[in-house]
Amino acid sequence: MFNWLMVQVLITVLFAGNCSATAMDVDVVNMFVLAGGTLVIPILAFFASFYMWPAAIIHVYNWYWRRRLGLQVVYSENRGYRFCYSHRGKPGPGRPTILMLHGFSANKDMWLPVAKFLPKHQHLLCIDMPGHEGTSRTDARDYSIEGQVKRIRQFVESVRLTKRPFHLVGTSMGGNVAGVYAARYPNDLCSVTLICPAGLPTESPFVERLRELEKDQELSGSLDPQGIPLIPSTPEEMDDMLKLCSFVRFKIPQQILQGLVDVRVPNNDFYRELFMEIVGEKSRHSLHENMHLITVPTQVIWGKHDQVVDVSGSSMLKEAVSGCQVDLLDNCGHSVVMERPRKTAQLIMDFINNQHNTGSNNSKKLS
Repeated sequence: MFNWLMVQVLITVLFAGNCSATAMDVDVVNMFVLAGGTLVIPILAFFASFYMWPAAIIHVYNWYWRRRLGLQVVYSENRGYRFCYSHRGKPGPGRPTILMLHGFSANKDMWLPVAKFLPKHQHLLCIDMPGHEGTSRTDARDYSIEGQVKRIRQFVESVRLTKRPFHLVGTSMGGNVAGVYAARYPNDLCSVTLICPAGLPTESPFVERLRELEKDQELSGSLDPQGIPLIPSTPEEMDDMLKLCSFVRFKIPQQILQGLVDVRVPNNDFYRELFMEIVGEKSRHSLHENMHLITVPTQVIWGKHDQVVDVSGSSMLKEAVSGCQVDLLDNCGHSVVMERPRKTAQLIMDFINNQHNTGSNNSKKLS
């Protein structure tokens, strides 16, 4: 590293013996040298981390945005099970709590882009799903959709969300869980938003890939873990996964891709176990099997160019759920939360406000 102290010594020697004005100049130069050193050291540290430990940059980035958006990470212990979640705001009249469920292999921080555009006073909770990030990792029973629904219900009880109806949001796998939760526990909810939810019998490039893997499994007797598109192990595979999930083509630096992989790789065995559970017979079509039981006001948000879960699933839900509101987004894929965070936040809040206004009007008519 550049020796800033040596620079100061050289400057002092060169200007020694000069007049007081020159001495003042030396002090000014020393001040700029020290200031430059103060700025350069963290910059050099950043670039060193970027190239040597890119995963650290990912963690720092998420920490920074949680802090900036006022989200605090806390833990809740319940019957020997630990839940990790971030939250901000407090419950208030006229605005229900929003509980957000992330997708497969993600975590609570995936909601940061949406949280940025939600009202600051909105009571918001983003939970790590069972086995993810800071929430307890147990066994396969908790990883099926029914198992996850039970754990989310346990969390709701542990933080006393059952005191008054709340709004539930889920995307992809989390959307499957949210839909089944709405069918199982309608009294807990005032409404629900499903974003590109899994659990429906749709055709898509991803489903076709799964069929190919199943054929290979029949021939070899085992599933090749390297073949699952949503469980990348290299920067190249990560880039392919992002292209599969997004309509927008982001040009992502190699080091960022490496950082994203480094964060995920230690959990890949868990992701494979989870994946086999949610695509198994018990969970694959859970939402489809339960959607006719959903009675709470329901909103569906879907990217028209979703390659993971085809947008045709929105029509299934609209037909099965009475009064279901469907919002389809142009030029958007499966990662709605990442591609269109502002629009997602706006649609969710508009839906919640409309439901509240409708409820208030109905109350006035009844009175």
